[in-house]
Amino acid sequence: MSQMPDQPDRHVAVQELFQFESPMQVMAFSEPSEYVPKIDEAYLFDPEVTLSLLAGFNNNRRVLVQGRHGTGKSTHIEQVAARLNWPCVRVNLDGHISRLDLVGKDTIRIEDGLQVTAFQEGIIPWALQRPVALIFDEYDAGRPDVMFVIQQILEQDGRFTLLDQNKVLTPHPYFRIFATANTVGLGDSTGLYQGTHQLNHAQLDRWNIVANLNYLAPEQEVAIVLGRVPLKNTPQGAIDIEAMVALANLTRQAFAVGDLSTLMSPRTVITWAENCTIFKNKQRAFAVSYLNKCDDSEKAMVAELYQRCFNEELVW
Repeated sequence: MSQMPDQPDRHVAVQELFQFESPMQVMAFSEPSEYVPKIDEAYLFDPEVTLSLLAGFNNNRRVLVQGRHGTGKSTHIEQVAARLNWPCVRVNLDGHISRLDLVGKDTIRIEDGLQVTAFQEGIIPWALQRPVALIFDEYDAGRPDVMFVIQQILEQDGRFTLLDQNKVLTPHPYFRIFATANTVGLGDSTGLYQGTHQLNHAQLDRWNIVANLNYLAPEQEVAIVLGRVPLKNTPQGAIDIEAMVALANLTRQAFAVGDLSTLMSPRTVITWAENCTIFKNKQRAFAVSYLNKCDDSEKAMVAELYQRCFNEELVW
């Protein structure tokens, strides 16, 4: 890995990098640095979301990606960055992330044998001064005091004030900001995403592009699972994966109409396929991957859906 370069040094065709038709050319770095995510060769890109993200990288647009859990929102941003060799840092806005973590704080260190107090910058000042794509994961779960810190860098000029240092930072020309969220900032009425909040509308309005990443078409989801779990890439394995994806889609439909309280995300399907290679038994793998997460009163319905897809009784 090379050191972080100061700016992109080439333009590449989107069609060449992402294998779908587009006339767009996008800036990229020739060499990866230590902050560039590893490329997942099996990853399938959603064209609409990819173009939204590329607009963010190429035109300094703030991009928020919204979608259900397990659709690969954060991974999608990271894999676009990986193809562009664009340095990328991901911050999960869980309840433990504080204003000090983002901005920075005074720390005590030893210099020349003496104790001195020095300011240690947080992730925002660090990233702001570099050609880095900063991703805020679980954006709708951030604490209010944290969200107002982020609001500063969502402005058009993105200047950031360090009050403790009497200093104003101007963003690097190739600093970029992205976020992912399960809701679109209006709260969660399903009860599926506890801990998420309604977002300040003035802040939500500062996102230039909002992209929606839905669950993939069945054939695409099958291709992803087979790519992630090569041991299942056999004639019988492909038949099993098709049935697993069909079952996952039935749970999503049942969830949408209120018949099930837990759905199978693409991540769950991948986990089920991986567990099949461990347990050598798809029913046992299904139980530990999904069934045991379901309410007891709903397991009969899940068993019925399982029987419909695999033409065999589910024993639990």
